[in-house]
Amino acid sequence: MKREIESTLKSMDTEEFIDLHFYRPVGYRWALFFNRLGVSPNTVTLISIVIGVAAGICFYFSTLKVNVFGMLLLVWANSYDSADGQLARMTGRRTPIGRILDGASGELWFIAIYAAICFRLMPLWGNWIWLLAAVTGFCHSKQAAMADYYRNIHLHFLKGESESELSDTDILRKNYRKLTWQRDGILKGVEYFYLSYTAGQEAWAPNFRRMMGLLRAKYRGDIPGHFRAAFRAKSLPLMKFANMLSFNTRVIALFLALFIGSPWLYFVFELTVLNGMLAYMVFTHERFCKAFAKQLAS
Repeated sequence: MKREIESTLKSMDTEEFIDLHFYRPVGYRWALFFNRLGVSPNTVTLISIVIGVAAGICFYFSTLKVNVFGMLLLVWANSYDSADGQLARMTGRRTPIGRILDGASGELWFIAIYAAICFRLMPLWGNWIWLLAAVTGFCHSKQAAMADYYRNIHLHFLKGESESELSDTDILRKNYRKLTWQRDGILKGVEYFYLSYTAGQEAWAPNFRRMMGLLRAKYRGDIPGHFRAAFRAKSLPLMKFANMLSFNTRVIALFLALFIGSPWLYFVFELTVLNGMLAYMVFTHERFCKAFAKQLAS
């Protein structure tokens, strides 16, 4: 069973303790169940969105029992979020739309959570709570996007292009221009969203982009093993921060804030602790990419 579960993971480098020992085993069993029923990974993602949004609504209420029920729903939703990726790798049904849906699911959960907390706190905070939530939400989106980007960069060097979901705006832009609104309206809209998302990630990683340009020019896509190993050694320590910026750490902080009846503290945690992690991760990644680029250029 352990080997079977590991076969549905992206890599051990990018796994977090709670995911590895709880969500992945649970998600694997859900993936087997959905596979027997013939349910697609994208359908599982859509179900997780419904459950996650329902969890967020529960946090509007000040009753701890209702909040705990919402917490259980959120854990359930995240087990499905794990299952959809494991099911996709198990069945070979990985699609760009599935990747976008998977990324959007967490965003929709937290939009519901943020809105519920704001409505809950409006009698005390007034409309100011919406401003705090908007700033926090913007930071949240950047934290999640860069964590996702750095994990896919790590996988690109660890396992190769075929096992990574690392995207490039130059390629995405070419694909986008081939589509027409009249013939491919929905797909073109999806591609536009994905292109904008990837462009936002790349804007925070100019040194990495320069390093990749030099690698492609020098090795024409066939990156030598010694460079992959050197990059992995630098990138691996950052994976724990990428994982902490994804789900489990922020949800633990959210649950603690709800247990003590002060959900606004979750926003403070996002703006201070998680933003500090993001700044460290971006600075460190850009610093060693700059050093690698300098070596390649010389």
